[in-house]
This record gives sequence, C-alpha cells and structure tokens, in this order.
Amino acid sequence: MKIIIIGATGTIGKHVTAALQKEHEVVKAGSKSGDVQVDISSTASIENLYKHVGAFDALVCVSGDGHFGPLGNMTDADFRKGIDSKLMGQVNLVLIGQHYINPKGSFTLTSGSLAEDPIVLGANLSTVNAAIDGFVRGAAIELQNGVRINAVGPTVVEESPGYFPFFPGTIPVTMDRVTQAYVKSVLGAQTGLTYKVL
Repeated sequence: MKIIIIGATGTIGKHVTAALQKEHEVVKAGSKSGDVQVDISSTASIENLYKHVGAFDALVCVSGDGHFGPLGNMTDADFRKGIDSKLMGQVNLVLIGQHYINPKGSFTLTSGSLAEDPIVLGANLSTVNAAIDGFVRGAAIELQNGVRINAVGPTVVEESPGYFPFFPGTIPVTMDRVTQAYVKSVLGAQTGLTYKVL
C-alpha cells in the first residue's frame, strides 16, 4: 500500500510511520520536514500535496494545531486556530483527497479524548475533537468506491509529560496502544468509527 502520513515526524507520527513502513510504501509529509511539505490549513497546499503524490491507498493525519488556554479571555482568533488547522485541515484532507484516493482506500484522522472528557483550558480542543468525530460518522456513509474513514482519539500520551499536569487523575496511554489504533484503522475493514485510546 501507498500510505501518506501527515505529521510523520511528530510525537505520535514517528511511531505510526515506523509501524507502517515495515511492509508499506510511506510518504512522509509535514509542515517543515518529510518527503513533501504541506500546510493543512491551506486548501491550495493540500491540493498540491495530492497532485505531487498522485494516487494513494491510505492517508493518516497525526497533525493539527488547537488553542489551549482559559475560556475567560479566549477570542474568536484563538478559537479559530483549532477550527482552521486541526478541524478544517483534516476535513479538507478528505474533501480534496477523496478525488485522488484509490478504491477501497482509507482516511484516518486524529481527534482526542477531550471530545468527551474535557479539561480546564481545553474548550477549543473539546469542540474540535467532537467535530472531527462527527465528521467521520457523517462522511463514512457517503464516501464512494469502498473508501473508509475513521479517527483515533487518544488521551494524553506517555511521551508528552509536559501535558500531564493538565490531566489530573489520568493515566497516560502507551505509544504502542496509540500506534496500534492507527494500524487497525489503516489495515482493518471498519469505517465511521473513532478508536478511543484511554
């Protein structure tokens, strides 16, 4: 399979890349590194990515920015950081990518546990993650040619200790469990699901 991984060198992305490139052709994409560069907040950049890569079998996105901060002084511009990047960036990867993906291919997006388990300072990401989960359910019943779509929704991961204080009482998940959720989405047969890794 030819698999595009966006965010391939990131905290989670590097593990997903290592797991999938053992038996598949992986095209690593990132904002500043990788085989090809892409800004997922730009539809023109996404279009250029797909034109450069050509037909593919699976896309995994482990990328997208959000705003982390108190609701009391959050602004429209702050909130749109998550909307424009993590939400619409991933939505547009599918809207544009559906015209390039091979039959029976798959999209795997990234949401997160904050969709259902909010924390202080995380209102933007709670909103964005829930929207991604909803998009996956809605898109799954309309994608053509047997193309599948899922999301992976992890809680805080063991390799991000800087975030631990914001998740009191939460046991960080192992990178292996998170990685295998992406592998399940790419290599499995299910669609319209969010694999929660808690």
